[in-house]
Amino acid sequence: MKPPPVRYARATDAREAVALLAEHGSEAKVLAGGQSLVPLMSFRLARPSVLVDINRVPGLDTVATDNGSLVIGAMARQRDVELSDVAAAAVPLLPMALRHVGHVAIRNRGTVGGSLAHADPAAELPCLVAALGGELEVDGPRGTRTIAAQDFFAGTFTTALEPDELLVAVRLPRLPQGTGVAVEELARRHGDFAIAGAVAAVHLAADGTVDLVRLGASGVDSVPVRLHAAEAVLAGQAPTAEAIAAAADTVPASVRPTDDVHAPASYRRDMARLLVERAIGVAVHRSTERSGVRA
Repeated sequence: MKPPPVRYARATDAREAVALLAEHGSEAKVLAGGQSLVPLMSFRLARPSVLVDINRVPGLDTVATDNGSLVIGAMARQRDVELSDVAAAAVPLLPMALRHVGHVAIRNRGTVGGSLAHADPAAELPCLVAALGGELEVDGPRGTRTIAAQDFFAGTFTTALEPDELLVAVRLPRLPQGTGVAVEELARRHGDFAIAGAVAAVHLAADGTVDLVRLGASGVDSVPVRLHAAEAVLAGQAPTAEAIAAAADTVPASVRPTDDVHAPASYRRDMARLLVERAIGVAVHRSTERSGVRA
């Protein structure tokens, strides 16, 4: 199928993009990488009357550290971030998660901001940002504001962005040196959205106990889920097999999957528990390797 007719406007800076969004309201869609929007338009599942192209807006593709955080511009291409030494040093979970996003050709065009604004609850980037407690920086006609990840993702393909606002950057807390990270997914084929997925970041103190743990699950709710209950089980404890299993046992009660053509809710719930247990185990192992601390 072909997309319906649409007007095209190219913004030259962020303020012009915001002005165009304010002018056209809910009839406008932002065109960044287009890897989700264009297929939706082709299937006529999305019918914007105006496309606001931000590909030539300067300053939105940066990857840099700032006051202990990694700041990624919304127009940063996923492949560039995946290969970025700055991103890998600050948040090693990020390039690992990005390797699960589609295929290289998709990541060459797809943007970090586009994936977050699309808000697919099965996608890797929203899950990572939620798990790490990231913040989204937004520009609009009323000025700029910062939205915590837990408040940004409101539902399937739904965010706290107003129709006249533009996502300009995401800010992620830098992970301590020696943090072990892991991404575990179940998908029918490489590059597909996961039926269920899990991300984990674990850092061990000198005595071998867990002094930082961040856990998230994807594909098992209408939003990406940060697993606070599982984190609470592990925090301050030695990451034994029993402790990891106890943390994973909290997962089924923390998620709300639904039945669909790919899997029943009960299967997704069971897989989420298993994938979280695996991710924690891998992250703990990698943390011991990097820090030399015995778990």
